Amino acid sequence: MVYEFSNFGTIQDYYTKKGENLSFYEHMHNSFELFVVTDGEVKVTVNDIEYLLQKGEGALIFPNQRHSFSSEKSKHQYWIFSQSLIETFSNQVLYKMPKSNKFAISQSVFKLLCNTKPTDSVFKKKGAIYCLIAEFDKNAEYIDKNRLSLHFLDKALEFIEENYSTDCSLSKASAKLGYSYTYISKYFQKSFGISYNSFLNQFRISKACYLLKNTELSILECSMECGYKSVYSFMRNFKAICKVTPSEYREKRLMLPLF
Repeated sequence: MVYEFSNFGTIQDYYTKKGENLSFYEHMHNSFELFVVTDGEVKVTVNDIEYLLQKGEGALIFPNQRHSFSSEKSKHQYWIFSQSLIETFSNQVLYKMPKSNKFAISQSVFKLLCNTKPTDSVFKKKGAIYCLIAEFDKNAEYIDKNRLSLHFLDKALEFIEENYSTDCSLSKASAKLGYSYTYISKYFQKSFGISYNSFLNQFRISKACYLLKNTELSILECSMECGYKSVYSFMRNFKAICKVTPSEYREKRLMLPLF
């Protein structure tokens, strides 16, 4: 499984793309994703539940849900958008997941989304996405997340999300989550192919990209907001991951590639 840091819902707040014959490995990201089949059929797996989507059907995938795609002959369009664009709904479902991610999207909402570009105003993007959410939510049933029985991965990601700006070390995670230091270390290496510290570092840099793009905070302030005690450490890690300095990123408002 891969965590798509480029699809954080912070670096890009709204992205859409068309494609065909999609087969994509299991991954997850901290943003919402709408996937719609426009021709043929696609098998979409979300948290181990398989959906066979036909033409005109879609799946709304919530943040941090594991998902993959498989098809031999199909066409599709997908949208990835940040939680911040639909903050009211995001807060409402913070500890909930839909019983089913699959739904039939109406032609009117589909056309509205197709006519909404990433370069459009934030108000137009919010309007289009909330129309989608209203349609999905109308018939959706939700399951409450029991925070005591969450899968370990959910607990770990929740811990990082809530603590990345402060002390979020592996030892702190071990004490908070009730798992051994060794278990957490091995779990992250096995699940994502990188260490816990590398995952946390990429998470923090993704948050920093959002601040650099959307606020007037200084580079020092951004580094502190993202949990770095040293601005030099922040700048070194930022360049290693993004291949540019924080100043260059802010100047160019770079967009990281999506799949």
